Amino acid sequence: MPERPQALFAMTAENVPLVFPPAVLARLRESVDVDPAVVAEDLTDPALADLLARTEILVTGWGCPRLDAAVLDAAPKLRAVLHSAGSVKGFATPEIWRRGIAVSSAAEANALPVAEYTLAVILLAGKDVFVRRERARAERAPGGWGVVPGIGNHGRRIGVIGASRIGRKVIELLRPFDLAVSLTDPYVDEAGAAELGVPLVGLDDLLRTSEIVTVHAPETPETRHLVGRRELALMPDGAVLVNTARGGLVDTDALVEELRAGRLSAVLDVTDPEPLPADSPLHDLPNAFVTPHLAGSQGNELARLGLAVAEEAQRFVSGAGLACPVDYAELERTA
Repeated sequence: MPERPQALFAMTAENVPLVFPPAVLARLRESVDVDPAVVAEDLTDPALADLLARTEILVTGWGCPRLDAAVLDAAPKLRAVLHSAGSVKGFATPEIWRRGIAVSSAAEANALPVAEYTLAVILLAGKDVFVRRERARAERAPGGWGVVPGIGNHGRRIGVIGASRIGRKVIELLRPFDLAVSLTDPYVDEAGAAELGVPLVGLDDLLRTSEIVTVHAPETPETRHLVGRRELALMPDGAVLVNTARGGLVDTDALVEELRAGRLSAVLDVTDPEPLPADSPLHDLPNAFVTPHLAGSQGNELARLGLAVAEEAQRFVSGAGLACPVDYAELERTA
């Protein structure tokens, strides 16, 4: 067997066995020499200096320390950073790309469970499941179980904000259903939307015409409160807002006002702030369904992230090139 390049885990130690269970770890170790018992939570630890100096590939994950110039100086042989999670923004610095170090992310693998969650809640929201479950629990009445007008998923209009990895996957998963899906994204043109099989509309038109709006844009200074008081007011009575992206994309105070008025409903897997304070009205409003940021990879889904890194390591070592590279020029407008 040819000599495998030295690799090092750089993440929170408790995540290594979750993301790299035995079978996935074995797959990774076919391509690189990595010890799961040695995990760098602090890359300035003197005890790791010799290993870091020999490391060619960093396998990063949640809790990865910041990779600044000083850390990179201590890793002169580093050729690749393979991230076993989504965004690299929390630890990656421009110096990585300036030094020509390849960067990859498992964001594509992590997009799937978020899109699956979104599909599920869209279909349930179309049946008004979240509000009616609360009503049934509160009323505990034996009657009222007949046909309910105004609900259902036949031809329901769905608006997707953002053709991100997740947004595109949501559009793909919605395709088999009898739904009318539209998209808004300033970086997508008519031809790009046509490739996705959906009409491209402006944000205001999407909000006015959609019965369920699902948010999949990145949070940047420009997109903070992308859905604010004015935008929420454009949504039709009875519409549902779904947010699995970032809490700051939605003006929480404005949303609470609309929910209190009973005009809209919301399904929120992310909030601003996060976690919500104990006294947040979102905990108690019957038309707010809040989950604790669990749409992304959880439980057995974590192994998919590790497998994505193992496959990426195999490609990199063989010289085949990365399947999921992170382009620094695109970083600012991605999640």
